[in-house]
Amino acid sequence: MKAQETKALRDSHTWWDATKRDPATLLAWLLDQYRGEATAAGRIEMLRDAFAAPGTRAHVVLGVIAGQERRHAVWVGDLLTARGVAPTISPKRERYWRPTLEAIHDLETGCAIGAHSERMRLERIEAITADEEAPPDVRAVFQRILPEERFHARAFAELAGTAALEETRGAHAIGRRALGLSE
Repeated sequence: MKAQETKALRDSHTWWDATKRDPATLLAWLLDQYRGEATAAGRIEMLRDAFAAPGTRAHVVLGVIAGQERRHAVWVGDLLTARGVAPTISPKRERYWRPTLEAIHDLETGCAIGAHSERMRLERIEAITADEEAPPDVRAVFQRILPEERFHARAFAELAGTAALEETRGAHAIGRRALGLSE
């Protein structure tokens, strides 16, 4: 059994409680968030350009989401800068995306993977924003991000439809376990 499979799976509240208490872990996570937000915009634009015709609702919605992800990257980058760390995108093994991207073969399955990942992300953001003991600057930034991420999850799910959401559920579960998160 692989090392990552042997570690205990955690829910988002347990994960956040451990993350916020360790400054090095929090900083590493913020760097991951910066990288994730910045690279999400490009992935979403690639999905849009590959499968959504210009001028369609899907094309417009995916463009809005990509723009919001870029804005989130700026906000998280500001958190890093305030902590004396330059926001950078360094290469990293894609634990979640590797199994999930393989499930994409059309607009619907691409949006379904987006919906699953956004819902997973919402769990973490909601844990942070509900935590009155969270670092105030981190909590404030994620309170600004939260409504847009809720929009992303809804929009992706609507564009995907129930069949594609179900079709990609297994790939999402594999990616989630790779991150050490329980269902």
